[in-house]
Amino acid sequence: MKIVPKKMNSSGINEEETDPIASSRIPIIIWLWLVAIATLILQTMSVPLLVPSIFFVAAMLAHTFIYWEVNKFIERSKLLYILLQTGLIYGSAILMPDGMPAVLIGLIPVLIGQTVAIYYETTKVVLIAFALYFLFCTVTLFTRSGTDVALLIFLLLMMIVVVVSYAVLYYRQVNARVRTLTFLNELEKAHQKVEELTLTSERQRMARDLHDTLAQGLAGIIMQLEAIDEHLNRGSFSRAHEIVRSSMGQARKTLADARKAIDDLRTKATPAISFGEAILEQIHRFQQATGIEVSLEGRAPNFISKVGMEHVLHILSESLINVAKHAQATSVTIRMTEEKGEFHIIVRDNGIGYNVERIGKQSGHYGLIGMNERARLIGGNIEFESGDQGTTIVLHVPLKKEIPK
Repeated sequence: MKIVPKKMNSSGINEEETDPIASSRIPIIIWLWLVAIATLILQTMSVPLLVPSIFFVAAMLAHTFIYWEVNKFIERSKLLYILLQTGLIYGSAILMPDGMPAVLIGLIPVLIGQTVAIYYETTKVVLIAFALYFLFCTVTLFTRSGTDVALLIFLLLMMIVVVVSYAVLYYRQVNARVRTLTFLNELEKAHQKVEELTLTSERQRMARDLHDTLAQGLAGIIMQLEAIDEHLNRGSFSRAHEIVRSSMGQARKTLADARKAIDDLRTKATPAISFGEAILEQIHRFQQATGIEVSLEGRAPNFISKVGMEHVLHILSESLINVAKHAQATSVTIRMTEEKGEFHIIVRDNGIGYNVERIGKQSGHYGLIGMNERARLIGGNIEFESGDQGTTIVLHVPLKKEIPK
């Protein structure tokens, strides 16, 4: 059973604040020198020993150094650290015969308490505590006599219980701080990730908006200008004049759509026309601009959300523009159906087709990428089929599922 979990090493956490061993060095060193001073006083009051006292102070300095560099020692060998400290404790105690109880009772519980953070395991801590306690009892029995022996043995046992209990409580508090700081650090990283994803999503949205407003609008106007040029070459001035007026309307609509995208009001404004009327308007503009015959089958659902309506209309617009630009088709069929809670819109032309494997792989061609993104945003999916007999685009949109805004 583990008493404390393993230490965290995240870059955002202060190791001095969360390492239970490092954070306890100063209190232990202060206690060490209080015990050393008490030992020297006891020994001096009984029998002053100058040379042993000098060696004793040297041992305490070595003891202090090892405590301060505890992490370096335990990284090399935990057992070596325990043995060095044990040797210093009992060696310094032997130097001060009359102060021996103060050294052993003062420093052995501290070393046992430190093993709680070094090994993390109850079994190992108990074994080390038992070994140190047994060694203390042996030394006490050989160096003391009478009632002092029982008193010292009992006193050390009580000290071990108190110090270990305090150590467990302290290291649990440090562990709680580690978990809190780790959680805050992970939360900060998650927040940064969300910001990055938000910026990426916003860039994608802006790319779609620019493509579906300015790019599509200008593409439509270009097609109308090409039709005007063709009619002028044929001498059909009246038809050219009609297309000019249609182009003016298309230009105004493109400008209005661009302003709506810039102001980011598209999802807030209530559509002035229904979904079905918007589809008919798109088909009418496409036929006027290109002269390609469009056949509409089925009815559009009335309960599709504003967001879903917007994305579907953009996908339909992009599909028709691709027919005019690339398919060399003479007719287009648009079929709308509802089945099992899904709305299906199928756009099929009789053109020359294109390579569906190149979707999203050509620089500068982002229409098909935007169609896929828009389908995903409304919880749907889109399929492309193309061959010598034309191209078919199938859009599936769930109607019962709440579409994200």
